[in-house]
Amino acid sequence: MSEKPLADINIDLLNQYDVPRDRDLNPIGEVTIDDFTTETLESKVGSETKKRLRRYAKKRQGGVLRYPLEALTEQTDYLQIDIEAYVPIGSGYVSAPGDRNRYVTGSFFGSDRAGRRTPDRLSKKPLINAGTILLPIPTDLQDSNAVNYGSSELNGMAAAGVEAAETVMMTSLERGEDPFGKIKEAYETGKTRVVEGVGNREVATNALTKFLAAKAVNVFGANVTVNQLLARGNGEVLNPNMELLFNGPTLRNFRFNYKLTPRNEKEAEQVKLIIRAFKRNMAPQAQGGTISSGNWFLKTPNVFKLRYRTGRKNHPFLNRFKQCFLSDMSVRYTGEGVHATYDDGTPVSMILDLTFKEIQPIYDVDYDTRPGTEAVGY
Repeated sequence: MSEKPLADINIDLLNQYDVPRDRDLNPIGEVTIDDFTTETLESKVGSETKKRLRRYAKKRQGGVLRYPLEALTEQTDYLQIDIEAYVPIGSGYVSAPGDRNRYVTGSFFGSDRAGRRTPDRLSKKPLINAGTILLPIPTDLQDSNAVNYGSSELNGMAAAGVEAAETVMMTSLERGEDPFGKIKEAYETGKTRVVEGVGNREVATNALTKFLAAKAVNVFGANVTVNQLLARGNGEVLNPNMELLFNGPTLRNFRFNYKLTPRNEKEAEQVKLIIRAFKRNMAPQAQGGTISSGNWFLKTPNVFKLRYRTGRKNHPFLNRFKQCFLSDMSVRYTGEGVHATYDDGTPVSMILDLTFKEIQPIYDVDYDTRPGTEAVGY
């Protein structure tokens, strides 16, 4: 394939910026590529970014979707999923445990419960950045709370070293303390602790000698530990003082599995819109940031607020949720193992898998205020 002449390339580039032309497609006037300065190009890029932001940034289209179409009433239990925009923590960067900004306290809309709307008043358009999805209670219903712990070891020699280091680092020049005196004090305290820990000065000297010998030999790549030397020479090792320590909280996952078998055209429409709503609102938002910052940035996807409901009220027993991201979603369009569709192409049976992950961990204070005080809490 032959390369395009440079003149044609320039004309193509000028066409992108709506250059006036005559009937023969020649630019009107003496317009050249040099006339498009950096300022003009930046203005064009900025204009395109603003158009894109206006198109997507504030677009909202709510409504209520429901499956099954008829079975959910004000007397049945169901799962309500509200779609809302993510709100970042802000310039403070951290939030205190128990802050209410991630609680799911309910919606003030009158259409947030099953049975409120008849099937003909359900949404017939996709949900964009807003809306509610009503689904039956999943068959495998469970919650799981976990806390992260890990084993920790600190032998007597290491503990004595830590204590000595703390003594030195707590030296206060403002109070007129002598740093060299503190170092001497730390040395004497550490030596005393070692002697007290091992029983007598001779054993302490032996342990310290092996410790220093291990360090010296490892310079040559021997990879020897003091415990190995003690085990070989004395048949003993340092007591590791092992203890299980708290490492931190964990985030909860919730996985829901649904078998969708639309029985009529209206129900098939709801199933299609539900699948689309989950896919659309879990996706990163290509808005170019919040301050027209260009296309180098992506905006955080929407959050999902989950609640188990009984008619008009929250469920009196089942667990509560904090705000969640939809981290994983899969749809199997051959729910019965074979490809079978209705006349309009809707699959006869589908399997929908949803995995939600809470944005914040659960703390004890979350059980002390509403909605944590309801039912079994979180």
